[in-house]
Amino acid sequence: MSPPASSEKVYQGIAASPGVAHGPVFLMVKKDLEVLRRDIPPDRREEEIARFERGLLETRRQISDIRAEIEEKLGEDEAGIFDAHLLVLEDRALIEDTIREVAETGCNIEFALKEVADRYIEAFSKINDAYIRERVTDIRDVTRRLLGNLLGSIETDINQIPDGCILVADDLAPSDTAKLSGKRILALATDLGSRTSHLVIMARTLNIPCVVGLHDFSRQVESTVPVLVDGFTGTVLLHPSERSLFRYGRIKIERAAIEKRFQAVKREATTTKDGVPLTIRLNVEGDESGRILSDSGAEGVGLFRTEWLFLKSRVFPTEEEQFQAYRRIVEGAAPFSVTIRTLDLGGDKIPHHSLFGVTEENPFMGIRAIRFCLQHTDIFKTQLRAILRASAFGKVQIMYPMISSCEELIAANAVLEECKAELRKRKLDFDANVRRGSMIEIPSAAVITDLLAEHCDFFSVGTNDLVQYMLAVDRVNDRVAHLYEPHSPAVMRALKFIFDASRREGLPVGVCGEIAGDPLFASLLFGMGATELSLGWGSIPEVKYLLRQMKMEDAQDLAGEVLKSRTAAEIKSKLVAFYTRTIGIRFPKLVTGEANGEA
Repeated sequence: MSPPASSEKVYQGIAASPGVAHGPVFLMVKKDLEVLRRDIPPDRREEEIARFERGLLETRRQISDIRAEIEEKLGEDEAGIFDAHLLVLEDRALIEDTIREVAETGCNIEFALKEVADRYIEAFSKINDAYIRERVTDIRDVTRRLLGNLLGSIETDINQIPDGCILVADDLAPSDTAKLSGKRILALATDLGSRTSHLVIMARTLNIPCVVGLHDFSRQVESTVPVLVDGFTGTVLLHPSERSLFRYGRIKIERAAIEKRFQAVKREATTTKDGVPLTIRLNVEGDESGRILSDSGAEGVGLFRTEWLFLKSRVFPTEEEQFQAYRRIVEGAAPFSVTIRTLDLGGDKIPHHSLFGVTEENPFMGIRAIRFCLQHTDIFKTQLRAILRASAFGKVQIMYPMISSCEELIAANAVLEECKAELRKRKLDFDANVRRGSMIEIPSAAVITDLLAEHCDFFSVGTNDLVQYMLAVDRVNDRVAHLYEPHSPAVMRALKFIFDASRREGLPVGVCGEIAGDPLFASLLFGMGATELSLGWGSIPEVKYLLRQMKMEDAQDLAGEVLKSRTAAEIKSKLVAFYTRTIGIRFPKLVTGEANGEA
């Protein structure tokens, strides 16, 4: 007799915090606060503004109390998450826009705040940058708390969630996650979120398995139904079958042991089994704490993205503001170097500024990155002077994004020399020999790597854009996203061309795009000729473990085999086989394949 059909359903999201958990759902649905418009007479508007100020003070007090509680329980670094919330409450643009809304329309302060906050949230949500999108969560959470205080409403406390459940929500605010306890919540599953979200940082700190980016999962489940969350592969099973529960019981034990092996080598030197030293650096997005740098196991910062400084405000940051931000990261990375990428605005990163008032038909090929900087040299020079000043406090490299020709690289270097002259005139210290690098992320730059080498000191391959431009696939367009394929033979051959040209010219070449943090690609990239990889801190333990288990000659053989391949599927198959063969661990597969007996 055949077994009864299973009602198991599989959902795929983003693996955010490792671990496996099984239990009943607690569905947390936040209803929108009802904010009605009321007309306020002119003689009552000052009173309305005063009420707003009292609400700001009360909200600030509440967030400060949460911050103090987290600092006591988890430490200063985790508590620092709430500094961003306090900054939202001090954002003069948000406050002044709200007050202006009351003055110009005569509406009540709650309605004005919601209108202004919704405009901010809509604008930030359109930016395809993980760090910036997470600032939407800050604004939404702070605004909701402030509105609640103004309206006098009380929300359900997250502490009322019963023990031993899996919390499912469309999203969780930092003030909610601050109250989570590993003993209370078995796992987290949310529709929204990314690997850089506050929710994920807190989940990892508390060792709670977490999967984010599940789209509409919260609308597919009900409270008390059983689910299984796999934070290793980003898989969630609704109504898991007995077979899946048995298999995951074993997987949970195995993966915990594997993760322990990865973590054990995090601070060890990255040296292959046949004695070849390799370099692993860290990608940094935002004003990262020294703890993340020191705990990462990386040798400095291979990519410091500076856009967050420009996107968080309606006003471009001053030289002094930028200098202080760069100095902090440079001093925190000592004795290692920090590669600071100059402004990469445009494309999908559009700030609230009049210079970006024109909507482009194809922004990824428009005025962005180095093109914008060379058109607005006052903004470019302000940033370069700030970076140069930071170079007096540690090892700094300057890297230009989206270089497409020698002319652009020469022009950028000329502006840099002007900035050096200006700092000498001001008698300010800087490293006169600061190294200059060019990103290779456009096909035109890839084929003239040898020519660009005459005007820079190093290269870094930005694979996210390189794949997009090589394959003519807009990586943020859902209709063609399935065609965005980094395993493409065309991409592999382009990378090999870049690495070979760099080696002939005697310049180091790193990779800082997403594939640098993919353990399937790490061995291949070094085997092809990359001299360093720069990746997110969460990827470092596994990548480092793999590199320490392999032999460089084997990685070079793998590169030769991959370059002979004709399809992306063939290449991926070879990479998976190499991973499994090298460390004796089967590369994680989706549960759908294993459940059907394909493993």
